[in-house]
Amino acid sequence: MRTQRQPRNRRRTLPRPRPRPGRREHPSAKRVLDLLLGSALLLLASPLLAAGALALAARRPPGGVLDHSPRTGLGGRVFVLHSLRTRRLRLDVLSRLPHVVRGDLSLVGPEPLPPHEGSGSPVQGGTCTRGTIASPAARHWRLELKPGLTGLAQVRSRSGMPWDEPDLLDQYYAEHHHMGLDLAVLVRAAHAPLHRTVRALARRGKARLSDTDHRRCGYSPPEEVDSVSTD
Repeated sequence: MRTQRQPRNRRRTLPRPRPRPGRREHPSAKRVLDLLLGSALLLLASPLLAAGALALAARRPPGGVLDHSPRTGLGGRVFVLHSLRTRRLRLDVLSRLPHVVRGDLSLVGPEPLPPHEGSGSPVQGGTCTRGTIASPAARHWRLELKPGLTGLAQVRSRSGMPWDEPDLLDQYYAEHHHMGLDLAVLVRAAHAPLHRTVRALARRGKARLSDTDHRRCGYSPPEEVDSVSTD
């Protein structure tokens, strides 16, 4: 006589909700800031960029007006970075704003490195070059966020302190980035060139002033008074 097997108590799993067709993920606050502020800056800088491009075209530099160089972006995707071949008024940085609007770059992030430097793979001999980290867990941190138009390394690396090395600053930003830090970096990045411009204009103004510009009407130097009285 066969015994009937008792049915096992199987767990009933609910089907996973399928994503609705045409449904898009909401952009992050960082992407919204990049799109809005990047578009506004590009609109304001367009006349200056056009003038710089025309000035470069008149000189006919070798290689053309724009510099084309491959860079490693989010997820290891390689893109071609276009920038003006000049550093006056930071036009080379401002000319990269279309990459921010397009999504290749962010306003704030690590420095965009060439593919052979930003891959994070160890090199021969056990040494590390710029963009490589010995720890396997932290090796690919550069691939987890977009490179930036400016960044913590650009505004802090000029101090010359050991803890302000560009690689350490970029890794710190990758691990602790937030909207407040982005805004602080943007303010610091905008303050430095404006401060230098104001100082340069102040120096030019002082150089053009002479002693005669501050004299009152009817004033004569002591030398002239003595010469008149002796005559």
